[in-house]
Amino acid sequence: MTRAITAGLDGTEESLAALDWAAREAVRRGLPLRVLHAWHHAEKLAGADRDTQRGWAEEGVAQAVRQVAERHPELTVSVEVVEEDAAPALGRAAQDAEMLVLGSRGHGPVVGFLLGSVGRQVIAEATRPVVLVRAGDRPALEAAGREVVVGQHGDAEDSAAALRFAFETAAARGATVRAVRAWTLPPVFAYSPGSLRLLDEAGGLEPYEKQALADALRPWRERFPGVPVAEQVEMGSAGQVLLSLVGRAQLMVVGRRARRTAVGARIGSVAHGVLHHADCPVAVVPHD
Repeated sequence: MTRAITAGLDGTEESLAALDWAAREAVRRGLPLRVLHAWHHAEKLAGADRDTQRGWAEEGVAQAVRQVAERHPELTVSVEVVEEDAAPALGRAAQDAEMLVLGSRGHGPVVGFLLGSVGRQVIAEATRPVVLVRAGDRPALEAAGREVVVGQHGDAEDSAAALRFAFETAAARGATVRAVRAWTLPPVFAYSPGSLRLLDEAGGLEPYEKQALADALRPWRERFPGVPVAEQVEMGSAGQVLLSLVGRAQLMVVGRRARRTAVGARIGSVAHGVLHHADCPVAVVPHD
């Protein structure tokens, strides 16, 4: 089954930028584009019954889609307008999509509530990649030597999904993948006889980290031999190291292992930090 790239549209400048990004990516990958808009009947809106408000919603979406179709006449586009809460509609759409693309607000103290509770819930629970796009995004930022930057951590299995997404995207764009592994000195009690032996064999902490990154990249280098790869191992927190590379990134890719709390699903601190501060598009990829 061919999966579509799905863009959530709510009429904001951010969601229109996300729609444009999704359309370009669909063309590059040879995939259809699906546009989803969820709306609510406003009972207090005088002189506008449900059918009238639905018409407004459908016309607003149709206008945005017409503009996309004019820029990309080869693109197959489908539209779905639903009267439903946004979170379940987007969550359902993400399950069937190649990726879900949403608009993201800019910097500021409210960015921690990225897209509000809707966005946090969708990102934390989606089983497919979710890409967040700022209002200022434009096609020129996808060129000029900018890279697809991906964070790698743990062993090869831990980061396989994020690496796959980064290599697939770079292959479609003719871009370089910059794979980044950040490391810090572990506390003394974290050392075990087994880990000490591995470190000794590798020649120390930094060579061990470099070897771990190389091992994780090996299958993807083999699968995508035409994609240039830059490997970067740097001491520091993962979030800070990734954010230091935003200026050279056309897309930032981070993995996500959601955890449940009493207040609902939450994403990890690295993904949250990158989403909070990066001004380039960010793809959050759930672990396989």
